[in-house]
Amino acid sequence: MAARLRGVIAGRIVAAGLGALILGTLAAVAWQAGGLSGLGEWDWRAVRFTIWQAALSATLSAALAVPVARALARRRFRGRGLLVTLLGAPFILPVIVAIMGLISVFGRNGALNEGLRALGLPEIGIYGWQGVILAHVFFNLPLSVRLILQGWQAIPYERFRLASSLGFAPADIARHLERPMLRAALPGVWLAVFLVCLTSFTVALALGGGPRATTVELAIYQAFRFDFDLGRAATLGLVQIALCIAALMVARWIAIPAAFGAGMDERQGPTGPRGWRVAADAAVIALAAGFLLWPLVAVMAVGVPRLPMLEADIWWAAGRSVVMAVISALLAMMLCLTLALTIARGAGRWTEAAGMLPLIASPLVLGTGLFILLRDVASPQQMALPVTVAINAAMALPFGLRALIPAARSLQDDYDQLAASLDMRGWARLRYLTLPRLARPLGFAGGLAAALAMGDLGVITLFASDQPTLPLKLYQLMNSYRMADAAGAAVLLMALSFGLFWIFDKGGRLDA
Repeated sequence: MAARLRGVIAGRIVAAGLGALILGTLAAVAWQAGGLSGLGEWDWRAVRFTIWQAALSATLSAALAVPVARALARRRFRGRGLLVTLLGAPFILPVIVAIMGLISVFGRNGALNEGLRALGLPEIGIYGWQGVILAHVFFNLPLSVRLILQGWQAIPYERFRLASSLGFAPADIARHLERPMLRAALPGVWLAVFLVCLTSFTVALALGGGPRATTVELAIYQAFRFDFDLGRAATLGLVQIALCIAALMVARWIAIPAAFGAGMDERQGPTGPRGWRVAADAAVIALAAGFLLWPLVAVMAVGVPRLPMLEADIWWAAGRSVVMAVISALLAMMLCLTLALTIARGAGRWTEAAGMLPLIASPLVLGTGLFILLRDVASPQQMALPVTVAINAAMALPFGLRALIPAARSLQDDYDQLAASLDMRGWARLRYLTLPRLARPLGFAGGLAAALAMGDLGVITLFASDQPTLPLKLYQLMNSYRMADAAGAAVLLMALSFGLFWIFDKGGRLDA
């Protein structure tokens, strides 16, 4: 009983510390804010553009994902499982690497514009609002496909078999099965992408800017970094938080249940109609795969040969990023484990709510709040690395907890009484019971935290010191038009991000 009480107390201390970090920094932002009257016309234009681009990006991502998800749901082919797995890769792909790839394909000297020039057709531009929309669709199309595909797979196979026995045409199946599922799934997909685009920073920093393509996140950065107007930066941060909370409130009631009922858990998926629709589905899958893979292949084609020629400062930045990512991952794993075990012991909903708090604020807003709190204690250069580590660890917590909480509850239900009867406590229980049983979700959480921290280009830009991380160094190379070196750094960053994820995830599977 005493050991269990100590565990609950530890979890509540972590929850309280996390709440102090998130709410304390937001309170500092609110205290520094000068009120809405301190925002000018350009600031409100940034707010309007943020909402507009997030809504358009979400609409395009969701609309384009429907035919791709439908084609994957009703077709079986060699490599399908690998393709579906690759659709999850952009979530841990460093944003700046993907932007580098998009520039390689859609930029002024990219492959697409070279082809258009050869044909005598007008070129397309990637910088400005169109580049922001393109990048957001690139990142969120795979997420939308995965979410909608889950909706298709949730329709019991018996419904499709019954529809076939009744002689349903494809239009009838769409009307009675697919459209009800989409009415239930699409609002949630749209809102998820809308929230992601609402707090996007790196995309706007690299491809946006200017009066017509400035988001709230970019306006916060400009007010902080260039004007050092903390009041305006804080006010914009509060506006962004209000937008996120409003979107989350809408998400609670907008979805409509599809109500298909339960099936017999048959794993065989629906069989799609034959004829011209086979070619159409193949074309849709090929176009989606090409759109997602072409930019990455373009970066690798230029960057891989450049790797041996990278300068020493790029390798130092890479080492610095790896150290920070590993520390962030280990910190996130310890916090996730403590909170998950406390939640599994029924310590109250507020502990779980504390773990979800990072969702209401972006890293840039938290970085602004921490700067306000610590500016009289340390210099920005001294704060850069520890603040980046802390915020990266905090931002990974909600995703890690989603993986750990169900496993921790199963552990508590299945083994708590047995462990108590064996007087297994403290380090012995952690080593022989908790860690082996939770190794897989804990390793996944650590890999996710390491990959997200490795590719982060949010907080570090506020304090941009003489010790840049690899994403910041890559951004500096792109700004200096050293595109070959930037491609090499992008390949290095991508390899390190996926490598760290694989090491942590694989480590969780050893002897699990």
